[in-house]
Amino acid sequence: MGEEFSILPLELDNVSFEAGGKRLIKDLSHTFETALRTVIIGPNGAGKSLLLRLCHGLIGASAGRIVWHGAGDRDPAPYQGMVFQRPIMLRRSVAANVDYALALRGIRRRQRPVLVDEALVHTGLKRFARQPARLLSFGEQQKLALARVWALKPQILFLDEPTASLDPTATHTVEEIIAAFHAAGTRIVLTTHDLGQARRLADEVLFLHRGRLLEKAPAARFFAKPGNDLAEAFIRGELLWWRRGIDRREKPAGEKAID
Repeated sequence: MGEEFSILPLELDNVSFEAGGKRLIKDLSHTFETALRTVIIGPNGAGKSLLLRLCHGLIGASAGRIVWHGAGDRDPAPYQGMVFQRPIMLRRSVAANVDYALALRGIRRRQRPVLVDEALVHTGLKRFARQPARLLSFGEQQKLALARVWALKPQILFLDEPTASLDPTATHTVEEIIAAFHAAGTRIVLTTHDLGQARRLADEVLFLHRGRLLEKAPAARFFAKPGNDLAEAFIRGELLWWRRGIDRREKPAGEKAID
Protein backbone atom coordinates (compact mmCIF):
# COMPACT_ATOMS: atom_id res chain seq x y z
CA MET A 1 0.00 0.00 0.00
CA GLY A 2 1.04 3.61 -0.35
CA GLU A 3 3.44 5.34 -2.73
CA GLU A 4 6.88 4.48 -3.99
CA PHE A 5 8.40 6.85 -1.45
CA SER A 6 7.82 6.37 2.31
CA ILE A 7 7.10 8.98 4.95
CA LEU A 8 8.84 6.68 7.45
CA PRO A 9 10.73 6.47 9.70
CA LEU A 10 8.77 8.43 12.31
CA GLU A 11 10.92 9.82 15.11
CA LEU A 12 9.72 11.06 18.47
CA ASP A 13 12.52 12.99 20.13
CA ASN A 14 12.06 13.75 23.83
CA VAL A 15 8.34 14.36 23.34
CA SER A 16 6.09 15.55 26.17
CA PHE A 17 2.41 16.43 26.23
CA GLU A 18 0.79 18.56 28.91
CA ALA A 19 -2.89 19.26 29.59
CA GLY A 20 -4.48 21.02 32.55
CA GLY A 21 -1.08 21.70 34.05
CA LYS A 22 -0.19 18.01 34.15
CA ARG A 23 2.37 16.19 32.02
CA LEU A 24 0.66 13.16 30.56
CA ILE A 25 3.45 12.09 28.17
CA LYS A 26 6.94 12.54 29.60
CA ASP A 27 10.19 12.87 27.64
CA LEU A 28 9.35 10.04 25.26
CA SER A 29 11.79 9.08 22.51
CA HIS A 30 11.33 6.31 19.96
CA THR A 31 11.76 5.77 16.24
CA PHE A 32 9.15 3.81 14.30
CA GLU A 33 11.07 2.15 11.50
CA THR A 34 9.52 0.55 8.43
CA ALA A 35 7.96 -2.92 8.17
CA LEU A 36 7.51 -3.75 11.85
CA ARG A 37 4.27 -4.15 13.75
CA THR A 38 4.47 -2.19 16.99
CA VAL A 39 2.14 -2.98 19.87
CA ILE A 40 1.89 -0.46 22.71
CA ILE A 41 0.80 -1.83 26.07
CA GLY A 42 0.42 -0.54 29.60
CA PRO A 43 -2.24 0.02 32.28
CA ASN A 44 -5.15 2.42 31.98
CA GLY A 45 -3.95 6.02 32.00
CA ALA A 46 -0.46 5.10 30.82
CA GLY A 47 -0.74 7.42 27.80
CA LYS A 48 -1.19 4.86 25.03
CA SER A 49 -4.02 6.64 23.23
CA LEU A 50 -2.35 10.01 23.67
CA LEU A 51 0.80 8.62 22.08
CA LEU A 52 -1.14 7.49 19.01
CA ARG A 53 -2.83 10.90 18.72
CA LEU A 54 0.55 12.64 18.92
CA CYS A 55 1.99 10.38 16.22
CA HIS A 56 -1.05 10.87 13.97
CA GLY A 57 -0.98 14.63 14.40
CA LEU A 58 -4.37 14.94 16.11
CA ILE A 59 -2.70 16.79 18.99
CA GLY A 60 0.58 18.67 19.14
CA ALA A 61 3.47 17.97 21.46
CA SER A 62 4.07 20.40 24.32
CA ALA A 63 7.81 19.78 24.01
CA GLY A 64 10.17 17.77 21.83
CA ARG A 65 10.03 16.92 18.13
CA ILE A 66 7.90 14.58 16.01
CA VAL A 67 9.51 14.10 12.61
CA TRP A 68 8.48 12.07 9.55
CA HIS A 69 11.94 11.67 8.07
CA GLY A 70 10.81 10.35 4.69
CA ALA A 71 8.15 12.98 4.05
CA GLY A 72 10.47 15.78 3.01
CA ASP A 73 8.32 18.73 1.98
CA ARG A 74 5.18 16.59 1.69
CA ASP A 75 2.34 16.64 4.19
CA PRO A 76 2.45 13.22 5.90
CA ALA A 77 -1.25 13.28 6.83
CA PRO A 78 -2.65 11.76 3.58
CA TYR A 79 -0.36 8.75 3.97
CA GLN A 80 -1.68 7.78 7.41
CA GLY A 81 -4.82 6.14 8.77
CA MET A 82 -6.25 5.74 12.25
CA VAL A 83 -9.01 3.53 13.66
CA PHE A 84 -10.44 4.29 17.09
CA GLN A 85 -11.90 1.98 19.71
CA ARG A 86 -15.40 3.30 18.95
CA PRO A 87 -15.46 4.54 15.34
CA ILE A 88 -18.10 6.99 14.16
CA MET A 89 -20.45 5.67 11.51
CA LEU A 90 -21.89 8.18 9.05
CA ARG A 91 -25.67 8.20 8.55
CA ARG A 92 -25.49 6.47 5.17
CA SER A 93 -24.89 3.02 3.70
CA VAL A 94 -21.82 0.88 4.28
CA ALA A 95 -20.57 1.50 0.73
CA ALA A 96 -21.29 5.22 1.02
CA ASN A 97 -19.20 5.40 4.20
CA VAL A 98 -16.20 4.12 2.28
CA ASP A 99 -16.97 6.32 -0.72
CA TYR A 100 -17.12 9.40 1.51
CA ALA A 101 -13.64 8.68 2.89
CA LEU A 102 -12.33 8.51 -0.67
CA ALA A 103 -14.12 11.73 -1.62
CA LEU A 104 -12.53 13.55 1.32
CA ARG A 105 -9.13 12.37 0.10
CA GLY A 106 -9.87 13.88 -3.33
CA ILE A 107 -10.22 10.62 -5.26
CA ARG A 108 -12.17 11.17 -8.47
CA ARG A 109 -15.76 9.92 -8.55
CA ARG A 110 -15.21 7.51 -11.45
CA GLN A 111 -12.31 5.84 -9.60
CA ARG A 112 -14.13 5.35 -6.33
CA PRO A 113 -16.51 2.39 -7.03
CA VAL A 114 -13.64 -0.02 -7.69
CA LEU A 115 -11.84 1.08 -4.54
CA VAL A 116 -15.01 0.81 -2.46
CA ASP A 117 -15.68 -2.69 -3.76
CA GLU A 118 -12.11 -3.79 -3.09
CA ALA A 119 -12.22 -2.49 0.48
CA LEU A 120 -15.53 -4.21 1.23
CA VAL A 121 -14.32 -7.50 -0.21
CA HIS A 122 -11.09 -7.43 1.82
CA THR A 123 -12.96 -6.72 5.05
CA GLY A 124 -15.82 -9.19 4.45
CA LEU A 125 -18.50 -6.50 4.16
CA LYS A 126 -19.49 -6.85 0.52
CA ARG A 127 -22.92 -8.32 1.39
CA PHE A 128 -23.65 -5.34 3.64
CA ALA A 129 -22.83 -2.72 0.99
CA ARG A 130 -26.33 -1.22 0.80
CA GLN A 131 -27.18 -1.61 4.48
CA PRO A 132 -27.22 1.48 6.75
CA ALA A 133 -23.89 1.53 8.56
CA ARG A 134 -25.44 2.37 11.92
CA LEU A 135 -27.47 -0.85 11.83
CA LEU A 136 -24.36 -3.03 11.75
CA SER A 137 -23.22 -4.89 14.84
CA PHE A 138 -20.33 -3.28 16.69
CA GLY A 139 -17.93 -5.83 15.26
CA GLU A 140 -19.10 -5.12 11.72
CA GLN A 141 -18.81 -1.38 12.37
CA GLN A 142 -15.19 -1.87 13.38
CA LYS A 143 -14.63 -3.78 10.13
CA LEU A 144 -16.20 -0.87 8.26
CA ALA A 145 -13.81 1.54 9.97
CA LEU A 146 -10.99 -0.66 8.68
CA ALA A 147 -12.57 -0.77 5.21
CA ARG A 148 -12.61 3.03 5.04
CA VAL A 149 -8.89 3.02 5.79
CA TRP A 150 -8.16 0.11 3.44
CA ALA A 151 -9.60 2.10 0.54
CA LEU A 152 -7.11 4.91 1.25
CA LYS A 153 -4.08 2.58 1.16
CA PRO A 154 -2.12 4.22 3.99
CA GLN A 155 1.57 3.74 4.58
CA ILE A 156 1.03 3.60 8.33
CA LEU A 157 -2.05 2.65 10.34
CA PHE A 158 -2.63 3.58 13.98
CA LEU A 159 -5.15 1.39 15.83
CA ASP A 160 -6.40 2.35 19.28
CA GLU A 161 -7.75 -0.72 21.11
CA PRO A 162 -9.49 -1.93 17.92
CA THR A 163 -10.94 -5.09 19.52
CA ALA A 164 -11.59 -3.89 23.09
CA SER A 165 -15.35 -4.52 23.00
CA LEU A 166 -15.43 -7.47 20.61
CA ASP A 167 -16.10 -11.14 21.21
CA PRO A 168 -13.42 -13.71 20.27
CA THR A 169 -14.87 -14.37 16.81
CA ALA A 170 -14.98 -10.69 15.88
CA THR A 171 -11.54 -10.17 17.42
CA HIS A 172 -10.11 -12.94 15.23
CA THR A 173 -11.64 -11.36 12.12
CA VAL A 174 -10.28 -7.92 12.92
CA GLU A 175 -6.83 -9.38 13.60
CA GLU A 176 -6.95 -11.09 10.20
CA ILE A 177 -7.72 -7.73 8.56
CA ILE A 178 -4.84 -6.11 10.45
CA ALA A 179 -2.58 -8.92 9.23
CA ALA A 180 -3.76 -8.24 5.66
CA PHE A 181 -2.82 -4.57 6.04
CA HIS A 182 0.63 -5.65 7.22
CA ALA A 183 1.01 -8.10 4.34
CA ALA A 184 0.09 -5.31 1.90
CA GLY A 185 2.93 -3.18 3.26
CA THR A 186 1.16 -0.91 5.76
CA ARG A 187 3.12 -0.11 8.93
CA ILE A 188 1.05 -1.11 11.98
CA VAL A 189 1.09 0.69 15.34
CA LEU A 190 -1.52 -0.67 17.74
CA THR A 191 -2.54 -0.23 21.39
CA THR A 192 -4.14 -3.07 23.32
CA HIS A 193 -4.90 -4.33 26.81
CA ASP A 194 -5.03 -7.88 25.46
CA LEU A 195 -1.65 -9.50 26.10
CA GLY A 196 -2.63 -12.47 23.97
CA GLN A 197 -3.26 -10.11 21.09
CA ALA A 198 0.06 -8.40 21.71
CA ARG A 199 1.82 -11.76 21.52
CA ARG A 200 -0.01 -12.65 18.30
CA LEU A 201 0.54 -9.37 16.46
CA ALA A 202 3.68 -7.66 17.76
CA ASP A 203 7.10 -7.54 16.21
CA GLU A 204 8.14 -4.99 18.82
CA VAL A 205 6.53 -3.94 22.10
CA LEU A 206 6.48 -0.54 23.79
CA PHE A 207 5.50 -0.53 27.47
CA LEU A 208 4.15 2.73 28.88
CA HIS A 209 3.42 3.59 32.51
CA ARG A 210 2.36 7.01 33.81
CA GLY A 211 3.28 8.65 30.53
CA ARG A 212 6.79 7.26 30.37
CA LEU A 213 8.19 4.74 27.93
CA LEU A 214 9.79 2.24 30.31
CA GLU A 215 10.49 -0.64 27.95
CA LYS A 216 10.92 -1.14 24.22
CA ALA A 217 12.07 -4.48 22.87
CA PRO A 218 11.46 -7.12 20.22
CA ALA A 219 8.28 -8.96 21.16
CA ALA A 220 9.89 -12.34 21.77
CA ARG A 221 12.46 -10.85 24.13
CA PHE A 222 9.94 -8.66 25.90
CA PHE A 223 7.58 -11.50 26.73
CA ALA A 224 10.40 -13.88 27.65
CA LYS A 225 12.24 -11.50 30.01
CA PRO A 226 11.24 -7.85 30.36
CA GLY A 227 14.00 -5.51 31.49
CA ASN A 228 11.69 -3.40 33.64
CA ASP A 229 10.04 -4.61 36.85
CA LEU A 230 6.74 -2.86 36.09
CA ALA A 231 6.60 -4.45 32.65
CA GLU A 232 7.29 -7.81 34.26
CA ALA A 233 4.50 -7.25 36.80
CA PHE A 234 2.12 -6.11 34.08
CA ILE A 235 2.49 -9.25 31.99
CA ARG A 236 1.90 -11.27 35.18
CA GLY A 237 -1.46 -9.50 35.48
CA GLU A 238 -0.66 -7.34 38.51
CA LEU A 239 -2.34 -3.96 39.06
CA LEU A 240 0.15 -1.13 38.59
CA TRP A 241 -1.79 2.07 39.22
CA TRP A 242 -0.05 2.72 42.54
CA ARG A 243 3.44 1.47 41.75
CA ARG A 244 6.69 3.11 40.76
CA GLY A 245 9.25 0.96 39.08
CA ILE A 246 12.94 0.32 38.65
CA ASP A 247 14.51 -0.06 35.22
CA ARG A 248 16.93 -2.87 35.99
CA ARG A 249 18.64 -2.50 32.62
CA GLU A 250 20.04 0.92 33.55
CA LYS A 251 20.09 1.17 37.36
CA PRO A 252 20.93 -1.26 40.15
CA ALA A 253 17.81 -2.49 41.87
CA GLY A 254 16.66 0.00 44.48
CA GLU A 255 18.87 2.85 43.31
CA LYS A 256 16.27 5.08 41.67
CA ALA A 257 12.55 4.94 41.21
CA ILE A 258 10.92 6.07 37.99
CA ASP A 259 7.98 8.47 38.35
